[in-house]
Amino acid sequence: MHRIRKSTGWIATAVGTVVVLLTSVSWADDGFDKRASWTVLTQQQVREQLDKWLTGFELDELTAAKIDAIWSAGAAETDGAAVLERLLTSIAMVDPEVKELVQFCDEDSALPRAFTFLSESDKSDWLVHNSRLYYGRWLAQRRFYDESQQLLEGLAVESVADPASLLFYQGAAYHRLLDKEKCLPMLSRLLEQSDAIPRRYSTLAKLMKSDLEPLKQDSLDEIARMMENITRRLGFGRAGTRVRKEEDDVIAKLDKMIEELEQQQQQSGGGTGPGSLQPSSPAQDSNPLGGSGPGNVDQRATGNASGWGNLPPKQRQEALQQISQELPAHFREVIEEYFRKLAREGGN
Repeated sequence: MHRIRKSTGWIATAVGTVVVLLTSVSWADDGFDKRASWTVLTQQQVREQLDKWLTGFELDELTAAKIDAIWSAGAAETDGAAVLERLLTSIAMVDPEVKELVQFCDEDSALPRAFTFLSESDKSDWLVHNSRLYYGRWLAQRRFYDESQQLLEGLAVESVADPASLLFYQGAAYHRLLDKEKCLPMLSRLLEQSDAIPRRYSTLAKLMKSDLEPLKQDSLDEIARMMENITRRLGFGRAGTRVRKEEDDVIAKLDKMIEELEQQQQQSGGGTGPGSLQPSSPAQDSNPLGGSGPGNVDQRATGNASGWGNLPPKQRQEALQQISQELPAHFREVIEEYFRKLAREGGN
């Protein structure tokens, strides 16, 4: 009976410990959610920031009424992107350079342009940072990820009216530029407020994380994405030093992959198993082998005189098509460039 009581007491203690641990984990999780490293601003908070900035201006009654109408129309707005839109529209009624930026984005221009006040101006940090976020978002939405990343780099969530958009578009730019070290922490930070941010942000952030986490360096997947970025930049007329460097990087990665495949093939072909071309007992050079044939063979022309290795353009094109027919279409350009580079190096 004593042993039974002792065992029962030990079980009760163990169960109690587990319950305490589970409870503490639950509290820790709840506490973690509450201790996110950033907060979502309400529309009222952003309006208060705007009113504080406007104290430095003497607004006429018409301008003040227009600004009030902008904010009263969306008094219950909870989407930070819409609040940022209202903020920049309001600032544009007072600041001519911001007005030029907002009008440019509204016109949906084909190519971006530089706005000097975003980097060199005596304006307040609050105005400049929110304007950079507004323009960086516009750039990312139109696939100008390089420019967007440069513009959003260094902005802090505390300095903008819509921190969720800042983290999302920073993460999106890093994702497309294959920068895992910066992208994954950025998306994780965004998801700290997954219940408070727009659903589209949280859904896409999770998809980007699951897409980028398994990406391996020097893999075909990475090379294909690099080629896609090169194609995107060339489509925008970006053919500068960065594009040429990435083209060289792609070719170098393909060279490395081909070399590794050749080494694997040599290693696998060095045995005597099925499919090996090497005999298990090669004949000695000094021992004549038997055979009843006359030993005559047809003479074949070889060497440069026969055109060996110098295919006519039509046959070269057919060979290239056979090489790339099982690969995605965008690999063809890299393969062509690979052979062009070999030809250039061979001619030096």
